[in-house]
Amino acid sequence: MSSTLDRWSPYALAVLRIVTALLFIEHGTQKLFGFPAPSESGTPPLMSLFGIGALLELVGGLLILVGLFTRPVAFVLAGEMAVAYWMFHAPQSVYPVLNGGDASILFCFVFLLLVFTGPGALSIDGARRPVGPRHSWER
Repeated sequence: MSSTLDRWSPYALAVLRIVTALLFIEHGTQKLFGFPAPSESGTPPLMSLFGIGALLELVGGLLILVGLFTRPVAFVLAGEMAVAYWMFHAPQSVYPVLNGGDASILFCFVFLLLVFTGPGALSIDGARRPVGPRHSWER
């Protein structure tokens, strides 16, 4: 059973990457365009901390979605989520369930996982690299 599951690991990683990216993009579109619902704080100025965060969420999310420059983009986005948590959520309470920082923590660690694993299957990064396994689980 382990070998069967190992064979599907790159695809499971791709599903995690794609679903995470879609959720992340949604945060950016909400802040920048008020879609799917207006942000509670309104549309931020682009050159503010919130505006830059929203741009990172939209553009970085799109790059993660298609799996382009996955590792460096995921590294930047993990940092963004760490900053978001410690600057905006943690001061409200020690407990993530009370400070609303659950999503920031999860995004941060999923992006850190992508830094170390790469994009998985179905990515532009994967299509651009030479043929052959790069990791032991891709054999």
